[in-house]
Amino acid sequence: MKQMPRIAKPAVSPLSRYKVPILDRTLDLLELLSRHPEGMTLTSMTEALRLPKNTVFRIATTLTLRGYAEREEDTKVYRASRKLLSLGHAAMGGERLIQAAGPVLAALRDSTGETALLGTVAGNHGVVLDQVPSSHPVKVVVEIGHAFTLHTAAPAKAILAYWDSDAQKKFVAQMKFTRHTRRTIPNAAAYFAELDEARAAGYALDRGEESETFACVAAPVFDHRSHPVAAIWISGPSDRVTQGSLEKLGPVVRRFADSLSRQIGCQFQKFCESDTKPAC
Repeated sequence: MKQMPRIAKPAVSPLSRYKVPILDRTLDLLELLSRHPEGMTLTSMTEALRLPKNTVFRIATTLTLRGYAEREEDTKVYRASRKLLSLGHAAMGGERLIQAAGPVLAALRDSTGETALLGTVAGNHGVVLDQVPSSHPVKVVVEIGHAFTLHTAAPAKAILAYWDSDAQKKFVAQMKFTRHTRRTIPNAAAYFAELDEARAAGYALDRGEESETFACVAAPVFDHRSHPVAAIWISGPSDRVTQGSLEKLGPVVRRFADSLSRQIGCQFQKFCESDTKPAC
């Protein structure tokens, strides 16, 4: 009698028997919300997780009561909160970055007159971590924790410009180049060219690519391993932060970003190919 071939079973971690199902589902929900900064309804979360609606509701409510999620009463949409963001940054040493950034952002605001911001890349979007608003009556102000798109934002370009090429290619391959204005970068090829320009200059620009009413200049912040962990930037109305002034403001923002990098441990002692790149 011919024997049937044996099917190998997938390897199971010895630790899997200790898994707590409700905690596993809670983490699934948190990861889902982090991938959807625009927020999700109870129905959309239930469909994505393939769990009973009552289970998802109880988890989402608990997270909201603990401050790790927020729920809009009008739209019934849930979002991951700033508390979750701060928890992650504290675990990665990000609290030191935010504390060190405060005086630097204030000095950058005073030097340029425009709102100075700190942010980073988190998943498939960027996140604002701190800001010091401009003293002008008309100014750009955003909420801490605000999520911004990556293909239009100067801080995202400033950070991604210093990733290695393989990481860049994998990341940009999944980006959607939604058009917002006539200046929005239309495709991956143009985006890679923008990253090359940002790396060569040491700063990145948003020339009205998300909205033609404002413009931004950003520079990367490096940690003790010379990895780009964040960016600082200025943002202002396009009638003050004009296309002609962007190139002049770039080196100013970069100087403050370098100062912050040094404060969190980066050493600009050697340079890879030019003075626009941190020590390798």
